[in-house]
Amino acid sequence: MALYSEKVMDHFRNPRNVGIIEDANGIGEVGNAKCGDIMKMYLKIEDDIIRDVKFETFGCGSAIASSSMATELIKGKPVSEAMKLTNQAVAEALDGLPAYKMHCSVLAEEAIQSALEDYRKRTGKEG
Repeated sequence: MALYSEKVMDHFRNPRNVGIIEDANGIGEVGNAKCGDIMKMYLKIEDDIIRDVKFETFGCGSAIASSSMATELIKGKPVSEAMKLTNQAVAEALDGLPAYKMHCSVLAEEAIQSALEDYRKRTGKEG
């Protein structure tokens, strides 16, 4: 069996939603000192819908794939739905990650949660 699924490889080779949103109203950055991965998520939320999401990730292929998939899972969704995104959902959407790379999906979840928290602080909205 291959170490990584085709979906992981696709999102690593062709990541979706890479970049910066200059007028983002929610920004979250997280990192894992143990592995050195750093993720930064940018959200553009209007009428409680995530209209745009972009990311910058410094890390391994699994971290990039997890960031890419996480953005795909929340783009166009209500804030309330994005708040429920779990690392397990990210890993499942990628058709699995090796056990020693699950922390990458955790970072993606944490980066989104951090950006949503920043949005709440900026706007005073609970979502």
